[in-house]
Amino acid sequence: MNCEFVIFEKDANVGILTINRPKALNALNIQLMEEIDATLDLVAADENVRALIITGAGKGFIAGADIATMKPMNYEKGKAYGVQGSALFRKIELMDIPIIAAVNGYALGGGNELMLSCDIVIASEKAKFGQPEIGLGVTPGFGGTQRLPRIVGVRIAKELIYSGRIFGAIEAEKIGLVNKVVPSEELMDTAKAMAQNFAKMAPIAMKYAKKAINEGIQTDIENAVKIENEYFGKCFSTKDQEEGMGAFLEKRKVLFKNQ
Repeated sequence: MNCEFVIFEKDANVGILTINRPKALNALNIQLMEEIDATLDLVAADENVRALIITGAGKGFIAGADIATMKPMNYEKGKAYGVQGSALFRKIELMDIPIIAAVNGYALGGGNELMLSCDIVIASEKAKFGQPEIGLGVTPGFGGTQRLPRIVGVRIAKELIYSGRIFGAIEAEKIGLVNKVVPSEELMDTAKAMAQNFAKMAPIAMKYAKKAINEGIQTDIENAVKIENEYFGKCFSTKDQEEGMGAFLEKRKVLFKNQ
């Protein structure tokens, strides 16, 4: 697949999706979102990709949605644009494999929202975050008003969205927006090491664990435990469960086959 704004590479069982529109700080326009969507389809179809890293080229992770694209929109077009972005980020959130955002620079607006849809966030010490949409006369439109409160809490999310302020990586780590902050030169190595560790684990169990977390957090604890029980039980119908426990008892190296 030929993409103008997306580069996809594989490093063993780890996929690396790089947003490559650096002159616009990787701002999201319709073409870029369509290319990300198509690349995710390729990743989902490749059983050898067991973890994915999303990062940006140049000084930006994703500096937001393309303002020039949005300015002339009316209600119908604005809503449709929001639906498109939200569907794409929901697709990221629901993928079976773990996804790591390696945030190398500006993650603003839609960039912050894409990051929120990933499982893990590793940030460069130079990274900047924010939901500045309200200063442009709009709300966050790609899931920011929903995922941000779920991750950092309602009061912090309201302050960040209402003010539209941009803040650094250390504060982002403090409020739980990112998992880890590292020097810029260590960003990709750190993300790759984590992704490679995830990729060694049982793929089906990884998928079920992700589903159990994502589904369970949306409901009460009684139903959440039932969701966990269901996925836990399903693991026992896989060959990977036999292999994992067999390797442990036999004190040998485990070899998961995604079966």
